[in-house]
Amino acid sequence: MLEGWSRIEIAGKMADVFEPPGAARFALLWLHGQDDLASGRVYPGRFATANEDGPDEPGRSLLTSLLRKLRLPCVAPHGMRSWWVDCVCPEFDPILTSEQHLLQNVIPWMEERFRIPARFIGVAGIEMGGQGALRLGLKHPKLFRAVASLGGAIDFHELHGQGTPLDAMYDSRERCRQDTATLHMHPTDWPPHLWFACEPASPWFRGNDRLDEKLRAYGVPHTADLERGGAELLEPMLEFVVSGLEKESRRLM
Repeated sequence: MLEGWSRIEIAGKMADVFEPPGAARFALLWLHGQDDLASGRVYPGRFATANEDGPDEPGRSLLTSLLRKLRLPCVAPHGMRSWWVDCVCPEFDPILTSEQHLLQNVIPWMEERFRIPARFIGVAGIEMGGQGALRLGLKHPKLFRAVASLGGAIDFHELHGQGTPLDAMYDSRERCRQDTATLHMHPTDWPPHLWFACEPASPWFRGNDRLDEKLRAYGVPHTADLERGGAELLEPMLEFVVSGLEKESRRLM
């Protein structure tokens, strides 16, 4: 585990926590993707910088260095392949959904630990976690005010029927599609700070492009970069989240 991170349990579920020195003004809820889960690093090990000592040496992770630079505490819960939805995934828990775990356990833990209100907690992620962040923000816009996704797997219903946990979670591909982030967008209520990016070569590009089209049609303010992807966008993504939370803090003063 990289320097600054620790592994804990929140309501009996594992989570990785990064805590920079000093009092927290804001915090980040990080939702991992499938590749991160497979690597054992639910903070994105894919962004570790290769070096002769190996990618897991202290300070080598791009995410870690950015969190330290921004003085941003981060909690990265382990969600297995639950897709962060409000639907029981036996791989995660036989009763509790991953979405309810975030709302009932993780967010309250972060409020108490960092001594900040829930509205000062941004949510972001990559791939499976990216769509999870967008879905949470669009479904609960009064709670999640700053939301960001990089390469979000918005159209995850495309995987239904391919032997993933989604087959047990939804009885049909259409039922799965109805639970995607795009279809949770409220026509008059949305997160005021919404950012997502996905490069055209990504298999998830069409879902991001479709969400961009829908947000534009409804006049929803958002930032969408549909030309680039990868590690180069991690810094602007986190800076966007912090900037959004800064604006929220001033608005609430």
